[in-house]
Amino acid sequence: MDFIGAYTPDHLLFLWNGFLITIYVAFISIILSFIFGLVAGTLRYAKIPIVSRVIAAAVETIRNLPLLLIIFFTFFALPEIGIKLEITAAAITALTIFESAMLSEIIRSGSSLQSVDKGQIEAARSSGLSYTQTLFLVVMPQALRRMVPPIVSQFISLLKDTSLAVVIALPELIHNAQILNGQSADGGYFFPIFALAAFMYFAVNYSLSLAARRLEARQT
Repeated sequence: MDFIGAYTPDHLLFLWNGFLITIYVAFISIILSFIFGLVAGTLRYAKIPIVSRVIAAAVETIRNLPLLLIIFFTFFALPEIGIKLEITAAAITALTIFESAMLSEIIRSGSSLQSVDKGQIEAARSSGLSYTQTLFLVVMPQALRRMVPPIVSQFISLLKDTSLAVVIALPELIHNAQILNGQSADGGYFFPIFALAAFMYFAVNYSLSLAARRLEARQT
């Protein structure tokens, strides 16, 4: 194990740049997937004729596909129908599609929107609130508080899943770690480089977990 050779300033900067790409792709994907997931989950909960069924079919299809396949499809198959995305955009698109489906199920499921007591919904409707007003003023505020732990867990998974984009040569953390490891003739960089990469993932994900616990504690 060559820690001195592995941890040169240039190597650390190269690894850090890959980490920044990981954070960037994860951040954009988290924002987009939360928006699309919230919309899809809410529409499924509302049980709008046809719309709910179409969304449900799309969500179930995506949830049962490997993320790696979606990444391959986004980068290699879409250009065949005239949609060509550069590597970063393709990774963000694939992660957003997959995570939106996962989040929509979390939002719609019994741990969130469906967990709100029906008595409160009936009381809100009987007091004169419309269905839409009841959804956004009564159901959604309570559901969002209960969604925090599972949604943060999904965001943590998303951050780790960015490493799968190495298959399309996204210059993220694992991609750059592999390049640095390849520069060691005897493989002496493997442990130092990948141990540091693991620490970077751990630091961010553990921080997210702590933040989620504090939010959950404040709400109880």
